[in-house]
Amino acid sequence: MMSRLASRTAFALLTCCACAAHAADWSDTSLSYRYGTKFAEPFNNQDITKNIVNLSSVSGYKYGKNFFSVDLLMSSDVDPSSAGAKSGAHEAYALYRHTLDLGKVTGSNWAFGPVRGVGATAGFDYNSKTDAGYNSKKRMVVAGPTLMLDVPGFLDVSLFALWESNAPFNTFTGAATPRYAYKTHPMLTAAWGIPFNLGIPLSFEGFANFIGTKGKNEFGGDTARETNIDMQVMYDMSGAVGAAKNTFKVGVEYQFWKNKFGNPDTNNPGATAKTPMVRAEYHF
Repeated sequence: MMSRLASRTAFALLTCCACAAHAADWSDTSLSYRYGTKFAEPFNNQDITKNIVNLSSVSGYKYGKNFFSVDLLMSSDVDPSSAGAKSGAHEAYALYRHTLDLGKVTGSNWAFGPVRGVGATAGFDYNSKTDAGYNSKKRMVVAGPTLMLDVPGFLDVSLFALWESNAPFNTFTGAATPRYAYKTHPMLTAAWGIPFNLGIPLSFEGFANFIGTKGKNEFGGDTARETNIDMQVMYDMSGAVGAAKNTFKVGVEYQFWKNKFGNPDTNNPGATAKTPMVRAEYHF
């Protein structure tokens, strides 16, 4: 039942996205690349090199904003694509969020203290990974309130309910697990992009997710609370190459992800990642 609800909700959100994008007042689409050699995966005790290509789009319209992102993650062969393979795993991870600005909808001022606006956000995560041990097929719907803080750039803080399921397949054993729904669980999340200047144009960008336990996993084991913080400092080099502001950015990124995907990192060092990266972006 939950999977049908999630599918219908995702379809409704995509329809809303299409309608809102047609009437967008502003938009920013980017193509980016990032690279790191210290990625980690649960139950794998080796450092993994990954090349990641991302396409993202954020847009605003009369009553709110949309954000869509898809990562294509390519692992080195220590995260193999199947049992005994000499090639690395490949993953696609898509995420969509729509935030309805309640002040704009009602025509009222919802600002208070450091908060400039209040929104209602809903969206979904969808992934597919080809790897040896799990082959994730994550499907997740999210919904909850959002506070938009009054800062240069933006800082949005949300409290979401998560409805998540997965249907893994193990190439070592050939065992397929029927789609399994976790318990509904909470996530406190923040996303930000704050410009600053130290003689050159810079910005501090990223997100932080604090995710509650989601009950038992597909195999009857306990899940753990997750902390996933991904942040970067980006230099807008557009002026140096004669391009419009915010066209070309380069920078450094760092991700800390404890108990990745809810896997406890006790006797499982791959479940916590501490990953420095380099990053480059083209905005159009």
